[in-house]
Amino acid sequence: MTANDYLESAKKQFEYYKMLGDKTFSQIQDENLFWQYNENSNSIATIVKHLWGNMLSRWTDFLTTDGEKEWRNRDAEFENDITTREELLDKWEEGWNCLFNALNSLTTADLQQEIYIRNQGHSITEAINRQLAHYPYHIGQIVFIGKMATDNNWASLSISKGNSNTYNANKFSKPKQKGHFTDEYLKKK
Repeated sequence: MTANDYLESAKKQFEYYKMLGDKTFSQIQDENLFWQYNENSNSIATIVKHLWGNMLSRWTDFLTTDGEKEWRNRDAEFENDITTREELLDKWEEGWNCLFNALNSLTTADLQQEIYIRNQGHSITEAINRQLAHYPYHIGQIVFIGKMATDNNWASLSISKGNSNTYNANKFSKPKQKGHFTDEYLKKK
């Protein structure tokens, strides 16, 4: 895999996980964006606020400043103070835009640089992979809460229960394709 292939693959992975969040938001009622199982758990809105804060901190001036910005207040990200769907979606989009702007500005030559997160050195690949592990963890939480909130009205975001054979038969009836996260795949999901 070339460096350029890696960057394209990383972008497609991030796009896929953003899409899972987008499709979850579209299925749930506004009040369920703010629901918490108990006082020690996070609502979808709180998780979005944390992702937003992390994305702005990590991806702003990605190549030139530490990924843990002095202006970030991580603890405040867990205060459930988002009050509307619009505010939640604005933060969601702002975070992802920051991430994609940074990724889209990278060149293969940039992959040779070292950056810092909390004063710890990372290769560019390590820094990207770190976020590719962190964000899906939280997006999985968003999807899980969304699935619970919609109960029997949930539309599966993957192969629905009991449909593996049909899904596989469809996939194997077509010519081999390069990569899992093709543009066609992202559009269909």
